[in-house]
Amino acid sequence: MSKRVTIDPITRIEGHLRIDVDVDGGRVKKAWSSGQMWRGVELILLGRDPRDAWAITQRICGVCTTVHAITSVRAVENALKLEVPLNAQFIRNLIILAHSVHDFIVHFYHLSALDWVDVTSSLKADPDKTAALAESLSSWHLNSKHEMRKTHERLKNFVNGGQLGIFTNGYWGHPAMKLPPEVNLLAVAHYLQALEVQRKANKIVSILGSKTPHIQNVAVGGVANPLATDSQAVLTVERLMAIKGWIDELADFVKNVYLIDVAAVGAFYADWTKVGRGVTNYLSVPDIPLDTKGTQFAFPGGYIEAGDIGKQKPIKAFGDDYWVKGVEEAVKHSWYDYSKGGPLHPYSGETKPNYTDFKDDAKYSWLKSPTFYGKPAQVGPLARVLNGLAAGHEPTKKYATAALDTVSALAKTKVGLDAMHSTIGRHAARAISCCVNVDLLTQQWSALIENMGKGDLKTYNHPVFPKDEVMGVGFHEAPRGALSHWVVIDNGKIKNYQCVVPSTWNACPRNEKDEAGPYEASLLDTPIADPEKPLEVLRTVHSFDPCIACAIHVTDTENETAISVKAV
Repeated sequence: MSKRVTIDPITRIEGHLRIDVDVDGGRVKKAWSSGQMWRGVELILLGRDPRDAWAITQRICGVCTTVHAITSVRAVENALKLEVPLNAQFIRNLIILAHSVHDFIVHFYHLSALDWVDVTSSLKADPDKTAALAESLSSWHLNSKHEMRKTHERLKNFVNGGQLGIFTNGYWGHPAMKLPPEVNLLAVAHYLQALEVQRKANKIVSILGSKTPHIQNVAVGGVANPLATDSQAVLTVERLMAIKGWIDELADFVKNVYLIDVAAVGAFYADWTKVGRGVTNYLSVPDIPLDTKGTQFAFPGGYIEAGDIGKQKPIKAFGDDYWVKGVEEAVKHSWYDYSKGGPLHPYSGETKPNYTDFKDDAKYSWLKSPTFYGKPAQVGPLARVLNGLAAGHEPTKKYATAALDTVSALAKTKVGLDAMHSTIGRHAARAISCCVNVDLLTQQWSALIENMGKGDLKTYNHPVFPKDEVMGVGFHEAPRGALSHWVVIDNGKIKNYQCVVPSTWNACPRNEKDEAGPYEASLLDTPIADPEKPLEVLRTVHSFDPCIACAIHVTDTENETAISVKAV
């Protein structure tokens, strides 16, 4: 007999997400992904100056602030065909990459690792054996006996005090937990160390972006960072050298801890390479622009249909016709109405709420349903890595090979690329992306220094708005995947604005053809050991790193009531 399991809310994510699954015979037979907040920032932007959009859109989320700021200015620049000075590109790239590294570290260690790590089991570990294991895997300087003993003692103090502190909530002792005590202790130690390491990435963002969250330095046409080699009031070489030191520290942790930890978890949970496959249409966009026009990128983008990387179709530039023409959003199962039916292209997109309560076979989510040429698509690190491999991107190939080789060695069996199409594969892809990004951080830092050394200190081009209507799209390969902002500008004011964000692609309800989106599809056939403790559902959902605050943002109701909801 089928049993309905409702998890509301999903914790350790940004925003409010509800997941329903029907479980029969110990496996998920059907799933529903429901965003529980209303999306409305698009309405706030109507009639405003396009130069202000970046400051407003980054208030969509308190975590994903920089990504919306960058994507917004790119959209307006694309509409104006405005070039961006090289220095501005490099500074934006450094912000993008540092933010991404921070996001990846926090996601694995502080948001999702506890789905795989049994903290209470760590108390049974021998700290010296844990240190020996850690030192056999990497050269990280905090893998010592002293550090492992210190972590073990700290955990004991938590428990003896009658609580687990920051580790209080978790399915400890769940039958799906498989890591040995020593591996659990190692993971807990790295969890605590990651709290300090991630700060280094945030420092980079705060210096280059003037603050974090909600950076203040970007502008349509470039950045507001004045450059100088001597003045202490601007971005100096001294400050840039401090940034380089933090980049080096981040690279050490990412390559010698993060990548290894993910591989170790993957080896012990090899059965999870067959769980969570779901949608295998993969969409990513190119990023880290290397020229003023946004036609050359350090990282490629493209579309892979049905998991066949041999038939990848590339996306090459801002405004690429293949990209622009392919995106639509449907609302058949979303709490919105379209005046002329749907699906709609973002340039013609509408944001008209129509709440009807949760109905299994009708409307059940505040998320829209994006499609690429009529098909659902998965976005995020896995899409990024697979498109990188399809494009022959050597850094991606290097770290993907290293990750799979480490998993194979620890699991004592060959693990191939097909294992990436899974719940645990998404974690591996995120670690691979993080390694690529820390290398790009160094490269972009060097490019900025080199360009300044040539005497080029320009960071801004003044925008000019035409009287007639213009349209533009900005995209960014954000930590969670392909993010795009679409703007229609008429007489210098915003006429329409639509955000199509990664968690909308992944967490969407069924589309116009009733096809499941990535979350819903990936949960099908997931084994559930205990429906009262649906840890397995959380594992797959967390592997996407949901940000529902981005996917369905809040609105300003100061002057007009947008919607009324009766609570019973």
